[in-house]
Amino acid sequence: MHDVANPEHHPELENQKAILEDQLRDRYSNLDRDSLEALPEIQAYQTYYQSFKKTYHLLLQLESVVFKHKPIPRVAALVEALFMAELQDLLLTAGHDLETVQLPIMLDVAKGNERYILLRGEEQILKPHDMFIADALGVISSVIYGPDLRTRISPGTRSVFFTTYAPAGIGEEAVQKHLQNIRRNILSISPSAGTESLTLYRA
Repeated sequence: MHDVANPEHHPELENQKAILEDQLRDRYSNLDRDSLEALPEIQAYQTYYQSFKKTYHLLLQLESVVFKHKPIPRVAALVEALFMAELQDLLLTAGHDLETVQLPIMLDVAKGNERYILLRGEEQILKPHDMFIADALGVISSVIYGPDLRTRISPGTRSVFFTTYAPAGIGEEAVQKHLQNIRRNILSISPSAGTESLTLYRA
């Protein structure tokens, strides 16, 4: 998407966050953790993550909002818009500043020798068989370790690139809906933003 803004605070987005928090609590507060894990979307990602001896982090964040009544964190608006859609749809997504991404972009499965710098500034070697996305300069995100530092969304981001990873068990219709929800959230911040592409790819 182009011609976006990334303010630290946006009133309409804050209103939508409060509504979403209430919706999530209404939807899930009567469930226990086992029931949450049995949700089809969570189950698909848990199966993927458990193969790497990890827990799907979005499950933990959902529990925090639903059971601990913690608010959705306040960060830059573009990141909030992404995270809101993740919680709503339970699909894993990474965001990047499109102007820092160097074409071509490649989706691949790691051999275990690929390296990149995480958001917190540490170098990470990918785990074998993890899905990742790379541009001409290197890895920009992976399922297990998340997005990179080089292409991170910043206060000055004006063009943005979102990628949703869909392991086995997540259908194309769910991904399409999720990307449209991200776009809707972005348009509440930047009504004149344009969408260059909304495309699904099979690995």
